[in-house]
Amino acid sequence: MPHILMVLTSHDQLGDTGKKTGFWLEEFAAPYYVFRDAGAQVTLASPQGGQPPLDPKSDEPGAQTDATRRFKADADAQAALASTVPLDGVDPADFDAVFYPGGHGPLWDLAYDARSIALIEATLGAGKPLAAVCHAPGVLRGAKAQDGTPLVRGKNVTGFTNGEEAAAGLTDVVPFLVEDMLMAHGALYTKQADWQPHVVTDGLLITGQNPASSEPAAKALLKALGGTA
Repeated sequence: MPHILMVLTSHDQLGDTGKKTGFWLEEFAAPYYVFRDAGAQVTLASPQGGQPPLDPKSDEPGAQTDATRRFKADADAQAALASTVPLDGVDPADFDAVFYPGGHGPLWDLAYDARSIALIEATLGAGKPLAAVCHAPGVLRGAKAQDGTPLVRGKNVTGFTNGEEAAAGLTDVVPFLVEDMLMAHGALYTKQADWQPHVVTDGLLITGQNPASSEPAAKALLKALGGTA
């Protein structure tokens, strides 16, 4: 039974707009059930531990999916989410793979969190797969390859597009644009039309473009683990 770590944001302020942000519900719920239904053990973590903040926009009726509805009827999953482990207490050696759900929150905390960066480097350095979807490829910003160059340099990746950020009206609010950052770090960035599913696997690194990519990215992670998804 593989043991998968899911790392969520603890950040809830949308820049200086006075609005709330956090993790995107679909991007947590869909992969969570892909993993659980495949028999994987799932541990949830965040920088501060406890209940991670939910992006209120991802809780609106139009953003709901079968996975989010399943989560809202699942008391055990809600209890697990309410008691995430602090990143301080995470040992990368305990896990077979790592998955980062998106939402805007990670751009403010996980992208700069030394514990998260060390987790990413240790996971990939140990030959274990790691996936990040939507805004979560932003967490790769500070990660380095073993030779000290940016981890994503020369890697095929995707992530939330500049066009999608513009459609969200947050181009001037976010601390950086995921697409621009990945390209500036030397990544081989690709994208599909806005809001269309797009998952890129490059060795152990798996990235998804947007919320529609969360379930296929989770299945790609299972495939990298030798699963049947």
